[in-house]
Amino acid sequence: MPLTKTKVTHSKNKNPSAERLQNLVKIFDKTDRVLIVISADPDSIASALAMKRLLWRRVQSVTIAHNNEIKRLDNLTMVRLLNVPLQRLQTLATDTFTRKVMLDSQPYHNPDFAHIDYDAVIDHHPAVEAVKASWVDIRPEYGATASIMFEYLRAARIKPSVRIATALFHAIKVDTENFTKRATSQDIAAFTRLFDQVNQALIRKIESSDIKLSDLAYFRLALDNMRYSRKRIYCHVGKVEHPDILVLLADYFMRVYEIGWGIVSGFCGEKFIVIFRSDGYRKNAGKLAMQVFGAIGSAGGHRQSARAEIPRTNMPHSGREFSSRSLERLIVRHLKT
Repeated sequence: MPLTKTKVTHSKNKNPSAERLQNLVKIFDKTDRVLIVISADPDSIASALAMKRLLWRRVQSVTIAHNNEIKRLDNLTMVRLLNVPLQRLQTLATDTFTRKVMLDSQPYHNPDFAHIDYDAVIDHHPAVEAVKASWVDIRPEYGATASIMFEYLRAARIKPSVRIATALFHAIKVDTENFTKRATSQDIAAFTRLFDQVNQALIRKIESSDIKLSDLAYFRLALDNMRYSRKRIYCHVGKVEHPDILVLLADYFMRVYEIGWGIVSGFCGEKFIVIFRSDGYRKNAGKLAMQVFGAIGSAGGHRQSARAEIPRTNMPHSGREFSSRSLERLIVRHLKT
């Protein structure tokens, strides 16, 4: 398989989308059994649905496989409501498929992907290594792979079903964070063209499905344990079943009018996890996470959101049980008054 440059050059063709489409579909024939490989999140799931539709009647079969366990409730809701046919990559014999496609990722992003020879790779994340495939379409300027896949559908003159349109629309919203992150005019165009085809009730249900009934106990615990000082909330909730609850709590605290910082911690398995949220005004959550925990674990993020994960054995213990007050003591020395 030839080594294809990962940088996609601009075509001299007056219709580059049509040329890209032809370069992609010529890889396949009607006898092919196609495996689409993803790390499941809204963008990759939507892109896979679009690719499956694009290959309809062009190949014998299409299987969508993901390597990761889907835990986020909004993603589980998306899969359930949109009836997305997914299989775990680890359960499949990949060599029984005649063609393999990777979407919204690249082979070196995960060890689960590295052993597979891909025929096509389509992504919007920057390429830091060369990718081997017959067709490589990597556009790091795009906000979502879903926008790229929508262009393929348009080039093929395929109007996406309500189900696929809803998935693509949601993916673009998520990956661009409602266009507050990196995005192009192409992302905006895709979003606009999809708007009238989307089931907005499904979008609202997917976006609002982030709390389980069992999670409500953590909210009570957090409200009881939180400490407030200088427009900051510090909260340690102890042992949690999954770290996403810490994210939900930190985001919840940032909805309080007077709050500029929301910092929430907990133990999940053998890790101590801290979620940082800030309003971003003269604040940098990623920098703070690095200052406090960078020397003893992994830490980083952006101005308004960051995360730190520290092996439990690296945590400084002083003989007292860790508490919201302990969290405040760790953080406050690095914060400007």
